[in-house]
Amino acid sequence: MLNDLAKIEKAMAQRLLDKTKWLASNVENLRHEPISPDLPGLSKYAVGEWRIFYSIDREERLVDVHLVAHCADVKK
Repeated sequence: MLNDLAKIEKAMAQRLLDKTKWLASNVENLRHEPISPDLPGLSKYAVGEWRIFYSIDREERLVDVHLVAHCADVKK
């Protein structure tokens, strides 16, 4: 995730990092939007025009961030 954020304008990178921390703290209270049936367990969260792609390890109580990308760069 930090490699993804290094390529982004500083203020937006901080916003995405803050939102990722918030997501991890509120994971039980959110509706998780799955990517597709072909990718079970992988969800996305929108932050403006950016997307955070993550999975949840409920046993370990972790949110694994796989990718942070601009919506224009994400293949639908």
